[in-house]
Amino acid sequence: MTKTSHDVCIIGAGAAGSVIASHLAKKGLNVAMLDAGPHRDPQKDFASDELEMEKLFWDEPRISKGNDPIDLYRSTSGKGVGGSAVHYTAQLLRFHPKDFTNADWPISYKDVNPFYEDMTKQLHLAGPSSFPWKEFGDRFPFPAHHDLSNNTLKFREGLEKMGMKHAVSPLAILSAPYDERHPCINRGFCEEGCMPDSKTTPLNTFIPESLQAGTTLIPEATAVKIETGDDRKAKSVHYILDDQQHEIEASIVVVAAYAVETPRLLLQSKNNDFPEGLANSSGLVGRYLMTNMNDHLIAKFPEEIRMYRGNPVQALTMDFYQKGFILNSYGMRPVRLASLFFENDASCVGENLRRRMLDYNHFTGFAMLGEVQPQKENRVELSGQRDRFEQPVPRVTFSHHEKDLSIRKQAKEMMERVARAAGGEPLYHLEAHAHLMGGCRMGNDPATSVVNSYGQTHDIENLFVAGAPTFVTAPAANPTLTVYSLAQRSAEYIESYFKSIRS
Repeated sequence: MTKTSHDVCIIGAGAAGSVIASHLAKKGLNVAMLDAGPHRDPQKDFASDELEMEKLFWDEPRISKGNDPIDLYRSTSGKGVGGSAVHYTAQLLRFHPKDFTNADWPISYKDVNPFYEDMTKQLHLAGPSSFPWKEFGDRFPFPAHHDLSNNTLKFREGLEKMGMKHAVSPLAILSAPYDERHPCINRGFCEEGCMPDSKTTPLNTFIPESLQAGTTLIPEATAVKIETGDDRKAKSVHYILDDQQHEIEASIVVVAAYAVETPRLLLQSKNNDFPEGLANSSGLVGRYLMTNMNDHLIAKFPEEIRMYRGNPVQALTMDFYQKGFILNSYGMRPVRLASLFFENDASCVGENLRRRMLDYNHFTGFAMLGEVQPQKENRVELSGQRDRFEQPVPRVTFSHHEKDLSIRKQAKEMMERVARAAGGEPLYHLEAHAHLMGGCRMGNDPATSVVNSYGQTHDIENLFVAGAPTFVTAPAANPTLTVYSLAQRSAEYIESYFKSIRS
């Protein structure tokens, strides 16, 4: 077993981990960053092909159960450097100031706002010069995208006829040339990666920045254990690469492996000092797992729409945010739509599926993004099954709250009204979800949370958790801009912490 030593070891090279690595490496820290998947080049490794690009999704075994088992494969996980921020739609919204007053958030909008401002610039957001809901975004560095799809135009037409406000979505997708990157050409394969590299992801921002600053990136390396020392601090990270065990000793360990693998790693790293898992004196590691509802409404129009054209989420309305949801235009590629038909109706196979898909070019797709209530019973835990690395397979239990279902019902009715107002015939309501949050919630009280507002675990001072697992609630706004922003906030804190332990 090889052993190396670094100042910081970061587990996970997605949105959160890459931001922290870039910041700390630029400050002169010796950083190692692991990722379970490969380091891909969009120009060489991406394709305009839905089935080919399923390689971006997490493919290790997971068990999903509960009253409303959730998909733990496609929309909720990425495997590879850049993580799920490689195949996101790139709609980046801030949380509303009131979102941080809910439940037990230990921070306010004012604490996060400077980082929102900074990330808006670093991610080259393109958005309207006058966004109607400025709490969610403002002063975008690039102009809004203007080449809108028929799907988006129908969505906007319906909202206008209903007297509702709408806007072009703030997108981390170039609307004009930047550096050596070209603006979006409306291929429409945003959720399959971005071969032209117009979409801003960790692969073209924080990853190259961190590598240039000296970060040691180790792709296709699966972390299996965090070891603690006699002082009850994190001592090293054990990982598997090329079927061999390796170890990285580090002064600071950051777990940025998203909402399933982060609690899983903490739980499976249990030892005599921490028999219930690392950072788990509260018993809340893995608890309060959340997602966003992301239901779709498919309507049929007499004329051809061809909803595969352009970015899937080119327009939105936030007018229903206080009711717990937002609405988007949402054009889906054929394979994804067919899979959602089957997931919502097991009889939709063979001839039934073929008949539906014959109308594909006449379909529009609208979607809601809905908030979900935090519930302690929704959780990640370890099962008795073992994966190929002889580690416990994670078991995820999820059931919706009755308030979630009320939001879903209201959003469905509103999407149907938008479609009818635009002249369409609503045909199919497809239940789905997107994003995972929670599992290592932040808070000031160690008895009711896992980490503080900077992601520092209450139980182990040199062990940090970064990203969506620290979220306390799951608002209706897309979470990724908040992930980026809180990661930058944590990075600055970790920098100060490192200086304190070395002085």
